[in-house]
Amino acid sequence: MRFGINTFLFTSPFTNDSTPLFKQFKKWGFDTVELAIEDPAHIDPAHVKRELDKAGLVCGSVCAAMGPDRDLRGTPENQQTGLDYMCALLDQMVVLDCPSLIGPVYSAVGRADAVAPSEYKQQWKTVVRHLKTLAKYAGQRGRQVCLEPLNRFETDFINTCDQGLQMIKDVNHPALRLHLDTFHMNIEEKHQADAIRKAGKHLGHFHACGSDRGTPGNDHLDWKPIAAALKAVGYKGDVVIESFTTDVKVIARAAAIWRRMEPTRDEIAVKGVKFLKKTLK
Repeated sequence: MRFGINTFLFTSPFTNDSTPLFKQFKKWGFDTVELAIEDPAHIDPAHVKRELDKAGLVCGSVCAAMGPDRDLRGTPENQQTGLDYMCALLDQMVVLDCPSLIGPVYSAVGRADAVAPSEYKQQWKTVVRHLKTLAKYAGQRGRQVCLEPLNRFETDFINTCDQGLQMIKDVNHPALRLHLDTFHMNIEEKHQADAIRKAGKHLGHFHACGSDRGTPGNDHLDWKPIAAALKAVGYKGDVVIESFTTDVKVIARAAAIWRRMEPTRDEIAVKGVKFLKKTLK
């Protein structure tokens, strides 16, 4: 099990100029970095890989930034834009030696509205078709795509582990796996540990976040059952802190962060990784 940090906590967008962050991440005790690449043109993956190597870190995952124009259930143009964007990320991941593309790969974040069951069913078929294409593309490049259920305020499409597993079943490709996040599960799952056990062998990525998006451990979550469930399913992948603060204005607005959750964002990283290593190892 490796412990990582998502770059959204410190910068948006992530560019070649953001790589000096790596030295600090290593000093704090992280093993991996989760790169939030909002536009493939923002980075030279060979340069970023060199800087990761210098810092003694690896890129454990790339986080897809699914904006309004990147939506596998949107307009035909939005569907193609989203698919092209994620395929471009997969190409960069080969250079970065990064195994996992993660996040809500099925839809634009923030698209949440009630639709008729018939329309939902049609959207589902459309997403299945596109994820078959994406998973095949990932598999051909030796990568995996980890689909993340989001809470009801950020999507109306896939909110729970059950829905995520159903999508994985319908796509039926080994390169498509599940990505669970404690923040979203705290809202949508009856019991987080039960959801992790249900995910089982399909669990490919894990976000460990405080219940308020703050520091893991400085919250109301019962972490012991979560740790036991991860152990029970034999999870060996990355555990990543994905948090947002008011310091990064664009992401704060997108994630509805209106107040400071902790005294500093450094504290989220430093105390968070210390807690997770103690609790999950």
